[in-house]
Amino acid sequence: MREQIRPAASITGAIQLPGDKSISHRYAMLAAIAEGTTKLENYSTGADCQSTLACVRALGAVIDNRDGVISIQGRGLDGLREPADMLDAGNSGSTIRMLSGILAAQAFESRIGGDESLSRRPMQRILDPLRQMGACLDARDGRFPPLTIHGSQLHPIEYTLPVASAQVKSCVLLAGLYADGRTTVHEPVRTRDHTELALREFGADVEVLKRSITIIGRPHLQARTLRVPGDLSSAAFFLVAALIVPESNLTIHGVGLNPTRSTLLDFLVEMGADLKVLDVTSSGGELLGDVRIVKSPIRGGVLEKARTAALIDEIPVLAVLGAASEEGLIVRDASELRVKETDRIASIAENFRRMGLAIETREDGFEIPGRQKFHAAELDSFGDHRIAMAFSVAALIADGECVIEDAGAASVSFPEFFDTLHRAAGE
Repeated sequence: MREQIRPAASITGAIQLPGDKSISHRYAMLAAIAEGTTKLENYSTGADCQSTLACVRALGAVIDNRDGVISIQGRGLDGLREPADMLDAGNSGSTIRMLSGILAAQAFESRIGGDESLSRRPMQRILDPLRQMGACLDARDGRFPPLTIHGSQLHPIEYTLPVASAQVKSCVLLAGLYADGRTTVHEPVRTRDHTELALREFGADVEVLKRSITIIGRPHLQARTLRVPGDLSSAAFFLVAALIVPESNLTIHGVGLNPTRSTLLDFLVEMGADLKVLDVTSSGGELLGDVRIVKSPIRGGVLEKARTAALIDEIPVLAVLGAASEEGLIVRDASELRVKETDRIASIAENFRRMGLAIETREDGFEIPGRQKFHAAELDSFGDHRIAMAFSVAALIADGECVIEDAGAASVSFPEFFDTLHRAAGE
């Protein structure tokens, strides 16, 4: 799929975004092992979250989608059944990493894999702690999907993450549901806490002390009725678009404002964004509200250490903002970008080159000068949804029409992205 993006005069109006991907994954998995029928409003329409639904359906959960509400009839903690075929996580690292924690404790063998991109993503970070818990797992070449998981009796552990990762933390905590006793994960820096909040919402006993999270095993999880907040990572593309396109004034309704994710808003404000958060409420332990943003002069900034970890998914579109800012953007401590759906540092650099933009890359980041001119070009998503969307935003301020190759990659997280973008741009 090729998508044409014309330069925009403004980004205006009000938009509503699909449900948060991270929260949708977690709600679906917990609903499948809870007792009763969970109802989820505003569940993510992205392909990744549909992969999670397909996997839990294959494990015996009955799922119905009616009037935009996903109903999941849970099987209880020990009620999942052996899948008839290999579970397909598609392009979703979240699905394979987190669901493996649940599969490791089942009384059956399962296999889980995904598409070509996912098959290149290393799984060592979940294999190590799960094996410490007594799990028996095999991986292609010792570290890549597909994974073969021989269900085992798990025991609790105390585990320190070698690298900050909400997915690995979540995998261990989900496995800890099945271990008698206390499973504790220590984080080097704080990561998004959607799993902890969701576990509590479904009835698990979770203790959080600074950067240490403990789950008490063998709870009775109970079905819930929940609304998924709008995805803040998806909002990032529209926030940056409104900051760089002249005469912009945009409101995004019902966005998730979880403090472990709202680093994005703090960073944008520090860079000079005229941004206001309105009508804050709470649902399922998650904060949400409306965000209003207008075109603003952006100074530039530096991402490093804990802030890089917190904003790892937003870095592609922040790179675009950096090139349009006054002082540019420096990103450090982002080696994780090398093993995402694509090597995102390389993908950003290649599309920058095509648009005539300067960037100096390093193994763990890059440096982008400010005040750059964006030139029309044929751009490539390289099969990565965040690259597709980030450079669609860049195209809005190019000096002519741009084309995004393999733009359909955006459907992994946001199938409605281009319709929403064109509408906000007045097309």
